[in-house]
Amino acid sequence: MSFGNLNIIDPLLRAIALEGYTTPTPIQMLAIPPLLEGKDLLGIAQTGTGKTAAFVLPILQRMSAERRASRPGSPRVLVLAPTRELAAQIGQSFATYGKFLRFRQLVIFGGVRQGPQVNMLSRGVDILVATPGRLLDLMNQGYIELKGVEFFVLDEIDRMLDMGFIRDVKRIVSALPEKHSSLFFSATLTRETGELAQSLLNDPVHVQASPSACTLDSIDQQVFFVDQNSKNSLLLDLLLKEDMKRVLVFARTKHRADKVAQMLSKNRIQSDAIHGNKSQNQRTKTMERFRSGRIRVLVATDIAARGIDIDDITHVVNYDLPNEPESYVHRIGRTGRAGASGNAFSFCSAEERSFLKDIERLTREKIEEREHKYHSPRAKAATGADAKPLSPARSRVTRVQQRPVGGKVPGKQATSHRISHPAKVAC
Repeated sequence: MSFGNLNIIDPLLRAIALEGYTTPTPIQMLAIPPLLEGKDLLGIAQTGTGKTAAFVLPILQRMSAERRASRPGSPRVLVLAPTRELAAQIGQSFATYGKFLRFRQLVIFGGVRQGPQVNMLSRGVDILVATPGRLLDLMNQGYIELKGVEFFVLDEIDRMLDMGFIRDVKRIVSALPEKHSSLFFSATLTRETGELAQSLLNDPVHVQASPSACTLDSIDQQVFFVDQNSKNSLLLDLLLKEDMKRVLVFARTKHRADKVAQMLSKNRIQSDAIHGNKSQNQRTKTMERFRSGRIRVLVATDIAARGIDIDDITHVVNYDLPNEPESYVHRIGRTGRAGASGNAFSFCSAEERSFLKDIERLTREKIEEREHKYHSPRAKAATGADAKPLSPARSRVTRVQQRPVGGKVPGKQATSHRISHPAKVAC
């Protein structure tokens, strides 16, 4: 099967060839034909499987079949993405594949001045890629109206729901014309995702490139049982001994991401953190340094990592296991892209043991255990309450129990701070 077999027009085929692609991926083979026929679609595909091209190519082809001038502030295509990074990646895909079609496009998101975005809108754009917040801001100010939208794409709908964008999405949908094509894409199919698609799509074609909870076959997955306070040492040891060329590390919180990046930098490993508290300018510069290889390790939170679309990430490290098993699928899909092999290392402390169990239940895979010098029998054997994060009540009891009688430790100056649980690190 080649792209030519999908009846792709010559200007798009030339752009595809320049990128070095010859064979469509499964999601592209499944999605492109019905989209060229004008059908609504719900596509289930993991990240890294070519889903962006699966909707960009047919949209560009259908636009080219009926060329018309766009009016100021009234795009023909609207794509909603949950994060700034993902919006930028989608915009780049439209530019890459549409280089011979001369459509005008714009990516808008918060965290930057709106002036340049408003100026471009006033000149008219054919394709608008946006995050919900900035789009609604500009709609409310009268700079954008959606009555001319012919194609509406909601990408990573599952993450949209996780991030609480459902009300914003429904407000935006209510401003669309009655007649338009809708395309929804998600890495996982949950009850909430299905209900939203059913309410907003018109007799959609449902395509699924692979089971929604299955991880990519090209990724070698390993779990490391380790105490929380040994994770830094384990990460350093792996980075010094393993052939880890370009590494994406996931931390649960913004503060933890900063701390891990600082620790690595102090140990002369080029690294930086990316998360929601960073300005857009900082995030863009960090991504450019990671993409160019000036940064070896990028430490990220789940939300900030959306849109990281780099083919040669050799390793994903789950410094903290996600509390939602679906996020594990999203995370490790950042490696093993474009036919390459990849590696996913997961650190599991005792308090994360239940998270690992949920991941293995969802993926229906037993993750291979990796022996190492920081191995924790306690983490491996944790069950029941010991296999879950401390609740606030249990955490208070633990701190009280561990506080020395009278507030003093023999031979040491008394201190006023509480002693935290030894297997937990403040984050």
